[in-house]
Amino acid sequence: MNYISVVRGTFVRRCNRFVAEVDIGGRPETVHVKNTGRLRELLEPGTPVYLECSRSLSRKYRHSLIAVEKNGTFVNIDSQAPNKVVCEALRDGKLKEFGNIRTLKSEAVYGRSRFDLYFEGDGRKGFIEVKGVTLAIGDTALFPDAPTGRGTKHVLELIEAAKEGYAAAVIFLVQRKDCRRFAPNAEMDAPFADALKAAVQSGVQVLAYDAEVSAASLEIGDPLTVEIG
Repeated sequence: MNYISVVRGTFVRRCNRFVAEVDIGGRPETVHVKNTGRLRELLEPGTPVYLECSRSLSRKYRHSLIAVEKNGTFVNIDSQAPNKVVCEALRDGKLKEFGNIRTLKSEAVYGRSRFDLYFEGDGRKGFIEVKGVTLAIGDTALFPDAPTGRGTKHVLELIEAAKEGYAAAVIFLVQRKDCRRFAPNAEMDAPFADALKAAVQSGVQVLAYDAEVSAASLEIGDPLTVEIG
């Protein structure tokens, strides 16, 4: 996916989960942050950041913070982007694990659950949850960067779908290109890590891909080694 209009700025401070102060061209501006995660290792004062500009007059903030440049690496932090990127990759046949997909729908309802994607193809039908990943320690991408009861719930719901005979998968899109492997962040959220391990044992696919990232784009990259523990 591509962003239409992007400008560079310097991060000043985070005001709350949704809002930050950024210096753009020597002028401080209040901007929307398109990720409610902690991002403490990324959003540090003085860090180069990239912002999407909106022409809408109805928006409270003209700019949205979408990417960070950290130690020479672009990291996309737009939490809405991973679903779009994975959806595009599936439609283009770039995720070989799913074969030839004939039907693909977003926000699919299953029982009392709602999954990111529903797919049909090659004699299979099933559900996919997509998780964006920004945190890395060394060359290992980690999820989550904060406790996520919602994420754990999604994984447990996928286990139930798998028991009913559906194909089920979690795809972690690592929104950076400097990682070689993915692992659940058990130190941050042990219940999520336990749920992911149970999912693998129940036949749920757990996949991780890195991404090709620039200041103004995010595309699916290469598969990463998944280490569940």
